[in-house]
Amino acid sequence: MNREFILVVDDEQDICSLVQEILEDEGFEVVVAESADAAREARRARKPDLVLLDIWMPDTDGITLLKEWSENSGPDTPVIMMSGHGSVETAVEATRLGAYDFIEKPLSTAKLLLTVRRALEAAQLRLENIELMRETQAVSEPAGHSIAIQKLRDQAKRVAKHDTPVLITGESGCGKQVLARFIHEHSPRSAAPFVRVPLAALTDANSSAEFFGLEDGENVHYGSLEQANGGTLFLEDVVDMYATVQARLLSAIQHRSFLRVDGVKPVQINVRIIAATSRDIVKAVKAGQMRDDLYYHLNVVPIEVPPLRNHREDIPELVEYYVNVFANKENLPYRKFSVGALNRLRNYSWPGNIRELKNVVQRLLILGSGDDVDTSDIDAALASAAAQSGSSEIHGLDLPLKSARERFERAYLEHQLRMAGGNVSQVATRSGLERTHLYRKLKSLGIDPKAVTTIDE
Repeated sequence: MNREFILVVDDEQDICSLVQEILEDEGFEVVVAESADAAREARRARKPDLVLLDIWMPDTDGITLLKEWSENSGPDTPVIMMSGHGSVETAVEATRLGAYDFIEKPLSTAKLLLTVRRALEAAQLRLENIELMRETQAVSEPAGHSIAIQKLRDQAKRVAKHDTPVLITGESGCGKQVLARFIHEHSPRSAAPFVRVPLAALTDANSSAEFFGLEDGENVHYGSLEQANGGTLFLEDVVDMYATVQARLLSAIQHRSFLRVDGVKPVQINVRIIAATSRDIVKAVKAGQMRDDLYYHLNVVPIEVPPLRNHREDIPELVEYYVNVFANKENLPYRKFSVGALNRLRNYSWPGNIRELKNVVQRLLILGSGDDVDTSDIDAALASAAAQSGSSEIHGLDLPLKSARERFERAYLEHQLRMAGGNVSQVATRSGLERTHLYRKLKSLGIDPKAVTTIDE
């Protein structure tokens, strides 16, 4: 939605005007600075997407300015150095300090535009790679063909066309971040950054600086809000936002500007905000954990992501997706899930939702043996997951005694039937039950020995 913003720093007014004219004709937004002080002020006022920096300037040379901006971890914006008196040593020093490239004057328009485009593309790829490293195996869209997921995708596509804030709710692990990215990718802002802020991971001490940035003398550290300028800011776990950040964010939304920590001049922003939470946000507002005015600003378009147990028919498709991801990207062995195994997964309630399913699939590929995954593999993986999470899903500890006993008996007898290949006589011997009593028990539990055997086959 925003044009890419380029800062041109050169003490020669003719050069500044020429470069500005060339770049603006190509659709870029350009600001020029004819001194180091003016460049610092322009960079302080707004984070550029690219800097064209002259080496020789009367007050502070470009190498010194680059060194200043590169303190600690290198420049946070790609920098292209320009000079009419360059040397190999100067070019090497500029590259060591993090400059993207070095071009000589007099400037060739073709070379200038090619270098600018390549630098911007490289910066975008770097951001995407950072996100991919943070969120490996991310699903590109809400997967599945159930009615619930089809409705969710359709709703997201409609919402994406508008620039209003979105509040995504749903249980932990159900795919709220996937939906946020899907909305961004189908919006007019798709070419701009998508910046995720995991608010639950921030501390009270660093949250304001991480979110709004920091001015430390001549150095400017850009926060998440400014990094998302022109694109989408995804506020994950929004109910966990500290009260001080809530107040400043509300002001930023209302005025489309904010102050960095220790800053003195407002920074203009244009971002779309998508917030998400797995908690009862209305209850949090009533309890005073979240400002009601901020809640109303964020809750313009509410979208609820259904839990996995409400669209179990999508489980085979999700399993296939993750098997392919782990096999292709992590070189795990490809294993085929039997019909019985998929049915077992569909009959599980998935308290951890899609995240739990992904972990179970990965565990089965790592620890399993053979080419196929059967129901016994599933039972072992789900039991392990329940033990690690403290879940009572397998054991039924949260159920009335009668229901818990029936659940155990059903699982136990189905397991024995699978082990015996459906032979009821063998199951009677193994379980110590009289065969007539065993038949009555199977009937009362709704277990068909032939059906159990057929599933495994």
